[in-house]
Amino acid sequence: MSHEENEELKGIGRAESLEILLRKGGVSLSDSEKEHYMKIKNDWYLELVDTMASDEILPGVVSFLDEVKQSGRKIALGSASKNAVKILKKVGILGLFDAVIDGTKVTRGKPDPQTFILGAEATGARPNECVVFEDALAGVEAALAGGMYAIGVGEPDVLNKAHKVIPGFDGVGVDLLDF
Repeated sequence: MSHEENEELKGIGRAESLEILLRKGGVSLSDSEKEHYMKIKNDWYLELVDTMASDEILPGVVSFLDEVKQSGRKIALGSASKNAVKILKKVGILGLFDAVIDGTKVTRGKPDPQTFILGAEATGARPNECVVFEDALAGVEAALAGGMYAIGVGEPDVLNKAHKVIPGFDGVGVDLLDF
């Protein structure tokens, strides 16, 4: 797969990812075969999650989240992953989030805004008060569809629909939330 094709898989659920891969490969599977391969993939993924440590967090993220918390703002995580809580626990930052909206709580994946709308509701915020940080185009589109301010984290040419794009969190402060 090319880098561009891999970008299509970011921010979406397991089943949607598999459908994209099958379509690109011209492969057809029965529903039971799809379930089988998704389980295998998830088992491998969970093995990798079990080896995670705090040094895998993007540089600058923890200090940024700490600063956001100290400013009195609420923080929600919106993820397509059904393993988000496990990952946050494994890397030691679950306590920084006031709410976690993940694949166990949504029925529609990104680019549908459901994940972020539920995150806003869980923190008591109106959508137009929310800033969403996203590394996936589907996530940026979901934030925009939900009426939120979108900040892309990564490549500007991939995340060009975002209001702003940053390369990472090194040196980023809470002032970035003032839009």
